[in-house]
Amino acid sequence: MLPIGDDDSDRRFAPFINYLLIAINILVFVFLQGMGGNEKFTYAFSTVPAEILTGKDIATGVLEPTPVPVYFTLITSMFMHGGWAHLLGNMLFLWVFGDNIENRIGHMRYLIFYLVCGIIASLSHVFVSGSDSLTPSLGASGAISGVLGGYLLLFPSRRVRVIMGYGVSTVPAFVALGIWIVFQVISQMGVLGGDQGGGGVAYAAHIGGFIAGLLLIKLFDIGTQKDTVLNR
Repeated sequence: MLPIGDDDSDRRFAPFINYLLIAINILVFVFLQGMGGNEKFTYAFSTVPAEILTGKDIATGVLEPTPVPVYFTLITSMFMHGGWAHLLGNMLFLWVFGDNIENRIGHMRYLIFYLVCGIIASLSHVFVSGSDSLTPSLGASGAISGVLGGYLLLFPSRRVRVIMGYGVSTVPAFVALGIWIVFQVISQMGVLGGDQGGGGVAYAAHIGGFIAGLLLIKLFDIGTQKDTVLNR
């Protein structure tokens, strides 16, 4: 089930923060591709669990010295991706669901919400991985998972267009996102294919980001209903 669109009929303004986030992710990826993928740069700005939990910059094996404080990689890693499929999949979800959240809570609140969810998502992966893990993680999936969690709470019945099999169907958001989060939980538990490693996917980050979105969105939504009425 792949979401490709939803109901934007209540849009009040252009979601330029969402567009900006998508543009930055694409530009960073294209920049790194222009540098031949630049593995050293990628490793230097990715989140490494051992570095976050110890607070120390580790330079060993493929790991490169980090030119920024190690905790800052919780943010820089959000804007880096491992390949075109990784990038395009994430940007599709952000395109479909992010604009609705921005329309509801406003530009700056949305930006802060996105970044906070991304940081919590990365920390979820870090704590699950443990202080012995030197495997870098990167991608916007955790932050976008927070957007999905917020979307589910604010717009549970909104119709979402999804590709199912060989056709396109319309389902309520709670169905599309409910199936998505169940898959993440099952995958993290290692049930699918018995793969405890998750196939290189940080499912803990997805789950952590999603829960963060569920828990935080109402805080960011305070006062917005009143603003919506006044602006009509």
